[in-house]
Amino acid sequence: MKKGLLILLLTALYACDSTQLRDRWISPDASDYTLQKVFIVGLTNNEVAKAKFEKKLQKQLIERGVEASISLDKFDADFLESKKTDDELNALEHQLIQEGFDAVIFTKVAGIKNKIQYKKDYSNFDKNHKKFNEDFLMYQDQVFNPDAYQEYQVYNAETSVYCLCPTKDRTLIWKGYIDIVDPENIDQTVNDYSKLLILVLENDGIIPEIK
Repeated sequence: MKKGLLILLLTALYACDSTQLRDRWISPDASDYTLQKVFIVGLTNNEVAKAKFEKKLQKQLIERGVEASISLDKFDADFLESKKTDDELNALEHQLIQEGFDAVIFTKVAGIKNKIQYKKDYSNFDKNHKKFNEDFLMYQDQVFNPDAYQEYQVYNAETSVYCLCPTKDRTLIWKGYIDIVDPENIDQTVNDYSKLLILVLENDGIIPEIK
């Protein structure tokens, strides 16, 4: 199956889930890299979410024959909770190269948006509004009943894959943009995000599939 079609299918599959693929970028040189030993970093102040995500992604990569380590196992709490300088990050990169790592998978929340939707269930209405009365009934609440709306949040998350190349500076191989819609259950959100991420990385040839 061609990449473009599979990406569309993946997007449609998760359109009603807690995670939604919005876009991704692949380096023209991505095919030159084979990930064998990767270092996983989740940047968040939610320690529970960080631990669950890093461990989940680690497990999925190991199942695909990729050696994976997580930041929680390598660094103590003091290191993770303090800001880093460029020199410190360069030293970290050098250390990882010395230990045989060939890539870093870095995930972060880049932004948060507030959204508004109807509280009522209009699932029985024709979404194309083929009938005037359906279209009118569905939207009249914005005039007569402002309380018919509810707010929710969308977290704009990004995952980047960087090559740890001795002759280059943290070369970007791949970046994906995934929205996390109104997260309430950490386990479900982590499962959905990591599953979608792995599927797209497999499809783009960044990581191997399970044999």
